[in-house]
Amino acid sequence: MFRIFLSILLIIGYFITGEKARAQTCRVNIGVSAEGCTSYMEVFEYDYVSEKPSFPGGDAKMMTFVNEHRRYPREAYSRGVQGRVTCSFVVNTDGSISHISVLRGVEHSLNREAMRVIGIMPPWTPGKIDGKAVPTRVVRSVNFRK
Repeated sequence: MFRIFLSILLIIGYFITGEKARAQTCRVNIGVSAEGCTSYMEVFEYDYVSEKPSFPGGDAKMMTFVNEHRRYPREAYSRGVQGRVTCSFVVNTDGSISHISVLRGVEHSLNREAMRVIGIMPPWTPGKIDGKAVPTRVVRSVNFRK
């Protein structure tokens, strides 16, 4: 009975909000005080927007940027560790990158390097809904091949 009720609520929510934009909030750790208390911030970001965020120059330029700035960790390279690190990050309304996290990693040093490269990217063109810039979640991968 509860599943039916939940399904009905989801269907009603779909028709009320439509599929134009879907937003979510997530709780992000922003620091620890001297007393040891952890501070959090609620982040409101969109998964679906009418205009997607874009790297300056497009995806080809992004791959060039990644290839120019990626440094294969020496120990991982010598051990033959390779693969694709999939990261999630938020493109803010000013185009800056924040809230970088690894969704699917390979090995700690490769994961850390993928996050570093994404963190130094130049400002993106932000995602938009009805012409207004909104924070948008983006998922991209960084490849490591010998």
